[in-house]
Amino acid sequence: MDISKPNSESISLKRYGITHNDIKYQLSPSSLHRITLDKNMGTEASSGALAVNTGEFTGRSPDDRFIVKDSITSDKIWWGGINMPFEPSAFDKLYDKVIAYLNHKELYVRDCYACSDANYRMDIRVITEYPWSNQFVYNMFIRPTEEELKNFEPEWTVINAPGFRAIAEEDGTRQHNFAILNFSRKIALIGGTGYTGEIKKGIFSALNFILPVYKNTLPMHCSANVGKKGDTAIFFGLSGTGKTTLSTDATRKLIGDDEHGWNNENAVFNFEGGCYAKVIDLSQESEPEIYGAIKKGAILENVVMNDKGEVNFSDVSITQNTRVSYPLYHIENVQRPSIGHNPKNIFFLTADAFGVLPPISKLTPSQAAYHFISGYTAKVAGTEAGVVEPIPSFSACFGAPFMPLHPAKYAEMLSRKMTEAGVNVWLVNTGWTGGSYGVGTRMKLKYTRAMIHAVLNGDLGLYTYDAYHIHSVFGVAQPRQCPGVPTSVLSPRATWNNDEAYYKTAFKLTNAFRENFKKFESHASEEIRRGGPQRYAF
Repeated sequence: MDISKPNSESISLKRYGITHNDIKYQLSPSSLHRITLDKNMGTEASSGALAVNTGEFTGRSPDDRFIVKDSITSDKIWWGGINMPFEPSAFDKLYDKVIAYLNHKELYVRDCYACSDANYRMDIRVITEYPWSNQFVYNMFIRPTEEELKNFEPEWTVINAPGFRAIAEEDGTRQHNFAILNFSRKIALIGGTGYTGEIKKGIFSALNFILPVYKNTLPMHCSANVGKKGDTAIFFGLSGTGKTTLSTDATRKLIGDDEHGWNNENAVFNFEGGCYAKVIDLSQESEPEIYGAIKKGAILENVVMNDKGEVNFSDVSITQNTRVSYPLYHIENVQRPSIGHNPKNIFFLTADAFGVLPPISKLTPSQAAYHFISGYTAKVAGTEAGVVEPIPSFSACFGAPFMPLHPAKYAEMLSRKMTEAGVNVWLVNTGWTGGSYGVGTRMKLKYTRAMIHAVLNGDLGLYTYDAYHIHSVFGVAQPRQCPGVPTSVLSPRATWNNDEAYYKTAFKLTNAFRENFKKFESHASEEIRRGGPQRYAF
């Protein structure tokens, strides 16, 4: 339900130190859309969607993400390059500076919540400097009913001030932008960046700590959908691997596209009330559901449009990380409520730019744990300055920047739940075939969809020697046949037509896997260690 309470008397922010009355509370998306246009902060696309530019930052800034180190977090967080500590006193001082800045701004406030399972619900208040940031919050979090708003009491608060610039030497930050979690004060403080993804990832990073530590529930950076027979499928994958695309399937109901929990009742529940999809090279033919969701109420980020408001989805002159956010109800085929039972298949998606991993392979439990901890994909030439050939990229649990605990903790929980539920795990290469990036070609989406459907329909059959080939380098089981996919495509070595070049590249990737895994070995069992490739190249 669209709830609009625009007058400043509808809410007080004095508890946060905000004393002025220029506050717009719970505005409707259409109101926020109009205000954004009136303030020349965005334009309207021909589809009716709002198009904005997030400014200096067009993606997350993981080097500027901090967690306050205090009595709650000091002995639980996996401190290091991913989870960087921030002093409580420094947080308090920076918080006061941000509040002083916001006390001179028109503010937009939205009450919402995360987690579609009522037993895990987190009530959230988000205070934003920009109207379109508040519309993003409407799209991405779960929207309370009017009745639920009457006695709404936020547990966590997000304070978002893109126009505030920190002074690193004074404020303890690395540079002028920052995203800081404070578990004692239950605040996510974000400044110096207009990239909206920092808002949702702040809350989900908090949940990735709270759920496993206090509620014995596994948080997952994944998408999920459910079939007509009630079977749930889970898709793990880093940005650009097809997580949103492959889970948005006309034959199955979408649960969610990015963040979920797996509870003790063997149910998978969505954290969100919307989707935040990459739109690079988006077309109506290849991704009709996502394309159709881009309409009034959706927000396009950092896209290039012509003077008619038509988007050129192939233009990456601003960023390759072009995005759209939209509420789940923009997709017709969604699960209501956003909860799925009976998980049967898990897919690990990787865009292997080396072109050596099979397009699909079945993993043993130890291999599943190893690949989950590794979280492999690859960067390709041209995506970052200085990248001239494929580079392995590892992000533990397919979401390291959002995981406050040691990856082994999440891997142990996943392994236990997989065993209890009897789940099959599959490694899917949505990257290159027939050679590395620059030589081979990207795996056709229709082939990947066919492989996913074959698994979900049971057409790949049971694990037998005759049905699968054990890959000589990676040790995974690749099927010999799959409906809708040429047999030649199923063997990455065969697509190269050059065995020497293929094995040389494959061994190069296995070395990268093993080198990356060294930092996890002391926390991983011998069984998990054996789940990785066992051979070095010499």
